[in-house]
Amino acid sequence: MATKYQFFTLPNSDRKKYTYLDMASDTFLVEKAGLLEQGFEIEDDVILAESSEEAVEKYKSNFIYVMEDYNASTNVFYTLYMMFKSLFTSKKNV
Repeated sequence: MATKYQFFTLPNSDRKKYTYLDMASDTFLVEKAGLLEQGFEIEDDVILAESSEEAVEKYKSNFIYVMEDYNASTNVFYTLYMMFKSLFTSKKNV
């Protein structure tokens, strides 16, 4: 099940100085307030991911994954391309 992550960055850091919070955490609002007080700003929209590692990967992609998801859902050829790419990648890893 996907978890919602909220990312925060320090201004003028080119997205390199960041942290994130699990929005389902009981302490989310308190931690969010603390980060905002420290000068962090909310960066982008909420990221849905299966793990924090996946969330960070999506964050670092600077929302390229959003376009990939969109293309996959609206373009049959792109969907086929991604399927073949996945198959060939998984074959290499075996």
